[in-house]
Amino acid sequence: MTEGDLFEVVRPAHEPLASRMRPQSLEQLVGQNHLLGPGKPLRHAIESGKLHSFLLWGPPGVGKTTLARMVAGYSGALFIQVSAVFSGIKDIREAVDQARAAAARQRATVLFVDEIHRFNKSQQDAFLPHIEDGTVFFVGATTENPSFEINNALLSRLRVYKLEPVTGAELTGLLQRALADCYPEIEVEADFLSSLSRLADGDVRQGLNLLELSVSLASRKGSICRLQQDLLHDVASATSPRFDKRGDAFFDQISALHKAIRGSDPDAALYWLARMLTAGCDPLYVGRRCIRIASEDIGLADPRALHLVIDAVSALERLGSPEGELALAQAVTYLACAAKSNAVYRAFDSAMEAARSTGSLDVPLHLRNAPTRLMREQGHGKGYHYAHDAEDGFSPGQQYFPDGLAPMVFYEPTGRGLEQRISDKLTHWRALNQKSEGKVPS
Repeated sequence: MTEGDLFEVVRPAHEPLASRMRPQSLEQLVGQNHLLGPGKPLRHAIESGKLHSFLLWGPPGVGKTTLARMVAGYSGALFIQVSAVFSGIKDIREAVDQARAAAARQRATVLFVDEIHRFNKSQQDAFLPHIEDGTVFFVGATTENPSFEINNALLSRLRVYKLEPVTGAELTGLLQRALADCYPEIEVEADFLSSLSRLADGDVRQGLNLLELSVSLASRKGSICRLQQDLLHDVASATSPRFDKRGDAFFDQISALHKAIRGSDPDAALYWLARMLTAGCDPLYVGRRCIRIASEDIGLADPRALHLVIDAVSALERLGSPEGELALAQAVTYLACAAKSNAVYRAFDSAMEAARSTGSLDVPLHLRNAPTRLMREQGHGKGYHYAHDAEDGFSPGQQYFPDGLAPMVFYEPTGRGLEQRISDKLTHWRALNQKSEGKVPS
């Protein structure tokens, strides 16, 4: 837990570039114009010193901690920082005690809780009374979707501000300023900083760290006076695309993959597959999702899809990564190009709803199993017509729904792929049933 003021700056001997470039005013902050542009509510609140409790939600390196410090600095409030990674209830109590002492001196307190989503329910609940009675102005920071990770009781007391990744142009401008301020003797090759910005992927801290790494690598190569494109390969090895194995980036990207396949775009599907794999996603998870897609979005329009995906997952299990990933790419490409139908998916949903809503209807006697003489004497199996004995293997008029429940249509095949032939066959069978008028052949 740390406390202090915005403008209390103690520089360590070897301070990282990202720390040296930390903004000291709203004008120096890069990005977030949707929140901090002229006339925007958050900017007005900060500049006017009118404090309120809020939650900053966004990816790493976009200024959540800096914004929290500015809220305190512009209002002259005490700033106390707690990290949910390292802190517990004891630290919360100590922070509240400091806030009460500050209140006795007529000074407000901004309590900043970094990675608030890592606190459990009881730890999050511990802030509630102190927010309500005004002991602290609470500012939380999270990279996770607060709808899922923050208790409703706490969330209802906070305004939520969503921070966005910084654009490439904004980050390039910051890197140019960092060079001018901290490395004025260094020249830079054209487009080097914009390439560095793309590698940083919207993360300001990452961009400044990559610039510092570039300077260090250039120094070791004996070209300290110039940053050149040939450094980018070494710098790129220290980066990875934005992704995590349980948060929004994960679910957004798997959703994009699924929708690209459903939309029959193999190129976009392969792109999202590559994005996920290069960021460290478990390829077997993607394989399991593709098995679902084969049934949900393709179904009987192309039954080969399910077999192909299962074979791809089996190959992946045998070969591992990266060799087995090619089989997964083959499966993703096939799924995207295959005929699409969600008819089975919709039919199963409808059947489940019918099963829930109609209760425990008895199996009709003619459909019941009759393995013993007693069961046969009770009428089990009586009147059942064996379909294989009928012409074309179909017995017109045979009823398979429970007594008292009118036959229902769940499966309505599309006219795509194999389902066109299935549709023709079902139309023929249903016509035979209507013609029979419910009479089962003897």
